[in-house]
Amino acid sequence: MQLTVGDPVIYRKPKSSPHPGPRAKQVYALEKGESYHYVVDKFWKVLDVKDDGMLELVTRTGKKHRVEPDDPKLVKPNPLHYLLFRKRFPDLEVVTEADTKEA
Repeated sequence: MQLTVGDPVIYRKPKSSPHPGPRAKQVYALEKGESYHYVVDKFWKVLDVKDDGMLELVTRTGKKHRVEPDDPKLVKPNPLHYLLFRKRFPDLEVVTEADTKEA
């Protein structure tokens, strides 16, 4: 998957807890039924493409994550998904401004 700075991405993050949230998908009970395993879609944007090919992704709150470009949990949204969830993707201008103010 070829991504450039500013591209929106959906990261399907696996999680486990006794109480899955309302956005949990693919929910199933773990062995003893006391906890659940599920996936939550995270709406991030590409902040940087490193020299080694790694992607630096950013959340709406400014947290940064390094991910391999061929990670199977990383999905590029189709135009309909982007239109439906556009408010959940971070605004790179706001995130980078907040980052420079902290520095």
